[in-house]
Amino acid sequence: MSAPEPTARGRLAELGRFLEIQNLGLNLPFAVAFLLVAAGGWPTARTAALVLVAFVAARNAGHAFNRWADRRLDALNPRTRDRALVTGRYAPSTALGIALGMGALLVVASIFLNRLTLILAPVALLLLFAYSATKSRTAGTTAYLGLVEAITPAAVYIAVQGTLPLIALPAVGGVLLLGTAFETIHSLGDLDADRTAGLKSLPLALGTDRTLLLLPALHVASLALFAVYAYGAGLGVPGLAAVAAMAGVVAVIDRSMARHPTSTLVPFRLHFLLGLLFLSGVVAAIGIGLR
Repeated sequence: MSAPEPTARGRLAELGRFLEIQNLGLNLPFAVAFLLVAAGGWPTARTAALVLVAFVAARNAGHAFNRWADRRLDALNPRTRDRALVTGRYAPSTALGIALGMGALLVVASIFLNRLTLILAPVALLLLFAYSATKSRTAGTTAYLGLVEAITPAAVYIAVQGTLPLIALPAVGGVLLLGTAFETIHSLGDLDADRTAGLKSLPLALGTDRTLLLLPALHVASLALFAVYAYGAGLGVPGLAAVAAMAGVVAVIDRSMARHPTSTLVPFRLHFLLGLLFLSGVVAAIGIGLR
């Protein structure tokens, strides 16, 4: 007896699981915060919609492509062996089609933003797609992912202003270091699987103890850059208070990591909370007329 055909709702739920929509919000608060600052306040509905479409399309394109590229490695990892491409719920061609479709959507959104955004859209996609190629070649994979996340503030400024002003550079650096820390924490949960598959990672190269010593340094440097950005962007007391609150959360999480270094929930909760705190500082600054 054949299995019943999935309903439209079931297919949509499967797509959501494939794209891990629940994790879409990890960098979305940061993206919205940079959008508000780059626009000097509340952007037009058109600009906001195009930037958010481009953000979601880029994220989903990279996610789908790397699911396609990593499908054989995912089968070796207990954490990922239930993914759709491993179990056969999705065909590899489906994943590749989603990646290319989302990439095309990014390009279309870029057309309606400005010329520089359109020129750089393929560069962003190339960076997103190249992630899987780093896993077996360098222990700097987590730093590479930090670089990919650092596309967000740069891309938002370029999309809104048509240029990348100097004040955006501390934000780029802050997200790069924060993203590197996030991905490094996350990779601690895959040490055994990475070792078995012959992959490279920063925790494998340094060891867990040294990695846990590196994380606070990455966080401190990242928050210092966020403070520079908040000051330079004119976010005043609300922006600096948000960075101070982020520092408090990071201090608590870093202590938690020392006790539970392989907890896979820690980096996701941390990153989302930090984004919300930063966004709240930006919104507060706009509310009192600093932007």
